Amino acid sequence: MRLTALILCLLATPVLAEDRALLIGNQTYSTAARISGATAALDAETPLQTAGFRVITGADMTTAALRTALSGLIAEPLEDGRLVIVLSGHFATGAGQTWFLGTEADTVDLATAGAQGIDLQSILTIAARAPGGAVVLLGTEDRRLPLGPGLTPGIGALTVPQGVTLVQGDAYDIGDFAATALPERGRSLAAMLADTDFQASGFLAPLIAFRAGDGTTPPRPIGPDGDDTLWQATQLIGTVDGYQAYLRRYPAGRHAAAATSEIARIQSEPQLEARLAEEALGLTRAARRDIQQGLAITGFDPKGIDGVFGAGSRTAITDWQRRYGHAPSGYLTREQIVQLSAQADRRRAELEAEAAAQRATAAAEDRAYWDQTGKAGDEAGLRAYLRRYPEGAFADLANQRIKVIDDARAAEAAAADRAAWDTARAGNTAASYTQYLTDHPTGGFADQARARIAALNGTEVPVPGAQAAQSAELALQLSPVARTLIEGRLASLGLNPGTVDGRFDAATRRAIGAFQDSRDLPATGFLDNPSMVALMSGGVLDLPN
Repeated sequence: MRLTALILCLLATPVLAEDRALLIGNQTYSTAARISGATAALDAETPLQTAGFRVITGADMTTAALRTALSGLIAEPLEDGRLVIVLSGHFATGAGQTWFLGTEADTVDLATAGAQGIDLQSILTIAARAPGGAVVLLGTEDRRLPLGPGLTPGIGALTVPQGVTLVQGDAYDIGDFAATALPERGRSLAAMLADTDFQASGFLAPLIAFRAGDGTTPPRPIGPDGDDTLWQATQLIGTVDGYQAYLRRYPAGRHAAAATSEIARIQSEPQLEARLAEEALGLTRAARRDIQQGLAITGFDPKGIDGVFGAGSRTAITDWQRRYGHAPSGYLTREQIVQLSAQADRRRAELEAEAAAQRATAAAEDRAYWDQTGKAGDEAGLRAYLRRYPEGAFADLANQRIKVIDDARAAEAAAADRAAWDTARAGNTAASYTQYLTDHPTGGFADQARARIAALNGTEVPVPGAQAAQSAELALQLSPVARTLIEGRLASLGLNPGTVDGRFDAATRRAIGAFQDSRDLPATGFLDNPSMVALMSGGVLDLPN
């Protein structure tokens, strides 16, 4: 039989006692080295069956499966039968205890060993229920096993109960011994062991079939009677099946109330075993964040990626388990974490591929639009490209070409301003200077033109629109500090306001006018509310009162 039949067979409670054998070979571990000889334990199945044993086998069993197997075994009436238990695989020892590790074991330390393995002392306690007829064989190999603080590989000192034989050795040799020597008729267990290099301890039956046959009374179980022995083993296993098995055997036993209470406690938390199994993994906060990220990227929202498994994370885990055919417990196993991680990696690769495709498409569209607009180099096309792709692949080139155009326009404007001023000076009349101001109200020579008009007329001559513009600026009540900031802002825009000193001279007026013109505002050379708003929109002007 294999694991599927194991639970059903072990939970059955026959009326008559019979010989039993439990053969476990844990060869393949999640993170530890393989125990290549472990499967030899399973070769004893047929020979032991032929010798009259009811044999149960299990290969590569997790800790949870081991507990289920043992909780069923303690329900058997073994006092008058023989019992063979063979465990081959990795063992860890520390603080006076030894554990047979389930195949999911990973970086086990002293704090987590009880959740990732079975205490061998509990195995021996179960075996003590077949006094004088019980042999426990432990097989292992000298293979690397990564262990945490407080543990070392191998089997430590054990207290062997009365009537139990404990045998330790190489996994392959142990399996061969169970298959060839134990079923042999006509030889005592002591004689069988004498031909081996095994380490044997405990009770050594002198006669055939490792049970005393000279009429003497075989050793009895530890404790006042079988009730206490079975209860001790049941507590060590600690499963619902184990407690129920105890109650079936001793429905009115001295520990019946305690067994009933333990069943109620475990059943009040249906996912207790799953929770304990996840806790045994010892997941760090970083590992939990990775799991949450994996859930999120595969479409199961954990409601936060903080390394804390709250209600959102448990719901996401449950939904993921249900989607992929796992029992929806809300708690993860090592195998499920590996599966989720692989799914997340695949999804990340898909998303990266999608993003790369989107980037390629965007780059192609960028280039195509550049070919249609800015590539020709005209101002309208360049500005059209920058409006759609201000940070595009060709934005720097477009801005450089726009600057060349703006610089050329500025040079042309300066030349026209100079030519108009030369014309006004050639006329040297109030009318010629007035005409200059009309054509170039913010020109570089506007102040000189006004001064010449005043000198020629002996009084100030109103310039069209100048008085209203001056009044609007006076209404702003700009302090010297504010004027200095404004000049600094104009300078940062490359408009050359002259010395930044808080005094609005001719250079400042020209700069204000140039700024207004660039913003499609009336180029008066004097500040008003719209001009101030435009200046402040740059984010660097914070005027004090």
